[in-house]
Amino acid sequence: MSSNAHMVVALEQARKGWGNTHPNPMVGAVIVEQDQVVATGYHKAAGKDHAEVDALRNLGRQPASDAVLYVTLEPCCTHGRTPPCTEAILDAGIRQVYIGTSDPNPKVAGQGIQQLREAGVEVHSGKLLEKQCRDLNLIYNHWISNSLSPLLAGKVATTLDGFTATKDKQSKWITSEQARQDVMRWRRLFPAIAVGAGTVLADDPSLTARHYEEETWSPIRFVFDSLLRSWSASKKLYSDSFSDRTILVTTETAPSELVLQVEKAGIQCWKLHSVEGRPCLQAFRDKCQESQINGVLFEGGTELLSSLLNQGQLDYLFAYRAPKILGDPSAQPVFQGRQISTLDEAIQLIDIHHDSLGDDQLIRGHIEKP
Repeated sequence: MSSNAHMVVALEQARKGWGNTHPNPMVGAVIVEQDQVVATGYHKAAGKDHAEVDALRNLGRQPASDAVLYVTLEPCCTHGRTPPCTEAILDAGIRQVYIGTSDPNPKVAGQGIQQLREAGVEVHSGKLLEKQCRDLNLIYNHWISNSLSPLLAGKVATTLDGFTATKDKQSKWITSEQARQDVMRWRRLFPAIAVGAGTVLADDPSLTARHYEEETWSPIRFVFDSLLRSWSASKKLYSDSFSDRTILVTTETAPSELVLQVEKAGIQCWKLHSVEGRPCLQAFRDKCQESQINGVLFEGGTELLSSLLNQGQLDYLFAYRAPKILGDPSAQPVFQGRQISTLDEAIQLIDIHHDSLGDDQLIRGHIEKP
């Protein structure tokens, strides 16, 4: 196997921790002897063994003198819930390490690489699948690089001409089953999902993740509802087996009797100050940061997504596009409310990724900030 192939295996290992490691990153590790994989490991959850230690434990013996370690993220070099991985690597006698990408955490950020090199280890960093290794932890990377501010991401599904529903608000289904399964995959990654009251009233969604053969799993489920209309309609988000994972996001001027009903029913309620009658999105970001929620996926509706974009709070976008054309100017666009004169004022995505999902396409990337 080539070095690239060994790093592919390490990435596959890392993805086994998909959605389970927050606030830590996903990391995979592979030990290779005589060009053969002899042990693998991955980080399963915060507080559990890191990938390098897991791989060494799974090897069950001292590595051979020619052993090479492949790891998707720079080994940690500080004491936290677990000892530093650099110590484990040195104690095991491994003399060559390939690292997918450096750790943006300022407590590590090249220091793990430096420690290994100073101890005589041959370190190769950023030479194998660096973009894939970095992209694996897009939530962690944003969170750790932005003073622990959460990644606020949006998900849209549109036709080729940019509409998300007909003029009568029919939207099931614009994209294919394959694209919708991919949404489930990303939903499983994010610790929280958010929708507006209109989406809850129209679709009565469960907002759970049903990814392949896994059991149904629920993230934290935020409902933005200034007037608590969705609560009055008794939707499933407030009564299913995951109702303790539902949080109503409203304003300080929400009807007090309804707020009391919500709280008596055991549903959390975040009362934020309002902007134009709606919960302030900066206040929401701050509350998530305070609650150590490092990523939220906004799935609709269009008013909430537009507010997120127009208030400069959207960090990342997943844009699914189906090969369909409505051609109706009265159909429902995704984003509204901006007035621009030139293309230079258009909002740009950067660090773009393209995926084909059957006949549909996914374009995803970071929102370029001024």
